[in-house]
Amino acid sequence: MPLAPGSILMRLLCFPVHKRAPVIRPAAVRREWMSKTGDQFAYRCLPLVIANSHGWEMLVDEPFSATWNGKSHPDGLQISSLGEQKAHLPVSHFGNGVLTFHVGYLVRTEPKYNLWVSGPVNYPKDGIVPLSGVIETDWAPYTFTMNWIFTRPGSVTFQKDEPFCHFFPIQRGLVTEIEPEIRDLSEDPASLQVQEWRDSRKQFIETSHRGEKAAPQAGWQMHYFRGLAPDGTKVTEDHQSRLLVKPFVDCRPGEQITAETPAPASPRTAED
Repeated sequence: MPLAPGSILMRLLCFPVHKRAPVIRPAAVRREWMSKTGDQFAYRCLPLVIANSHGWEMLVDEPFSATWNGKSHPDGLQISSLGEQKAHLPVSHFGNGVLTFHVGYLVRTEPKYNLWVSGPVNYPKDGIVPLSGVIETDWAPYTFTMNWIFTRPGSVTFQKDEPFCHFFPIQRGLVTEIEPEIRDLSEDPASLQVQEWRDSRKQFIETSHRGEKAAPQAGWQMHYFRGLAPDGTKVTEDHQSRLLVKPFVDCRPGEQITAETPAPASPRTAED
């Protein structure tokens, strides 16, 4: 469904294929393990924060437990509802400890764009890990599944509203058009600033290990967070310290199945 000239840049469409399709929301910034770090320091790592919120995520509609006995047959994985079983539970379809979620949507991207699909980013879950996939969603008349694989025999639990799928569009074939090269550092115009940054980082780590509290306020990490070079100059006009990903708008008449969930609170940053 190409866009008309002069319209919005890109559209991402989701068509529910059954009545109780999962809720979709902009991917959340916060992570439990990051919030537990001292002074929530993990949120000062901007690459982590941007990655966490880079796209959209689907949420578990009903809590359930899954237990794998280590066998390769699909029957070796048992799934049990912990709620009222009003939703579609995941299934054991492939065997070998693979837990399969039916996402419940036909997804459409713009021409020549694929969909990157994985589990929630920087979201460790003991005993099971998400599998990632890239799908040509600009033409394929097929839904897809989101799969997790057990790392060992045992049980896991997914709670209601826990994210199980993270996705965003990527340009098809772009990675194959890239000409990767390794060059001498001296060829980069910012090579002197790289050494300045390395020296500053070394000093920061040493003072942090000695327990000096002033280190984070004066440390090297704030430069990248603010989009500044080591000397404090502004390098780029489009630096991002947070992503404002738009929520899906339900354009269907009648009942809205993909009701918007409350936006997660913004994490503390080094500037707070």
